[in-house]
Amino acid sequence: MTGFAGLAVSFVKFVHIAALVIWCAGLFALPLMLGKHEAGEAQSDYARLRLLTHDSYAFIVTPAAVIAIAAGTALIYLRGVFVPWMFAKLVAVGLLVALHCWTGHVVMLMSERRGSYTPPSPVPLLAGSFATMIAVLLLVLGKPVVPDLVPDWLTKPQNRQLPVDETPI
Repeated sequence: MTGFAGLAVSFVKFVHIAALVIWCAGLFALPLMLGKHEAGEAQSDYARLRLLTHDSYAFIVTPAAVIAIAAGTALIYLRGVFVPWMFAKLVAVGLLVALHCWTGHVVMLMSERRGSYTPPSPVPLLAGSFATMIAVLLLVLGKPVVPDLVPDWLTKPQNRQLPVDETPI
């Protein structure tokens, strides 16, 4: 790709990587911040930390996740990367989304229970996030040969009629 198309792809890739860095940093920072909550802490400390975690999740980490996923989806179509390793990467990104949602759930419980909730240990979230991020990096940078697990009959036309009389317009 040259000219404007190449510049557009480079810009989308830059946006994707920048948003991904912010999202992944947030997936590390938020569990660590949530782990700072203690059962007997003062109300002012609790309120300050709760607002920091809520605002970080709602106004920084989640928008970065949405932008990273949108730009990544655009890159798939701009570059035409419809290969098995990309689908494996998308499964790993789905796991990152699940970890993101779990973090958001804990942030929400912190605000709803007003100091009566002790967050879980940050270790499972950190370990899961780290392992998933490493898997994504290995898939993207290594582009390994992943076996195609789709049955052959799903990839070729069967030369059969549709089971309805009308053809959709």
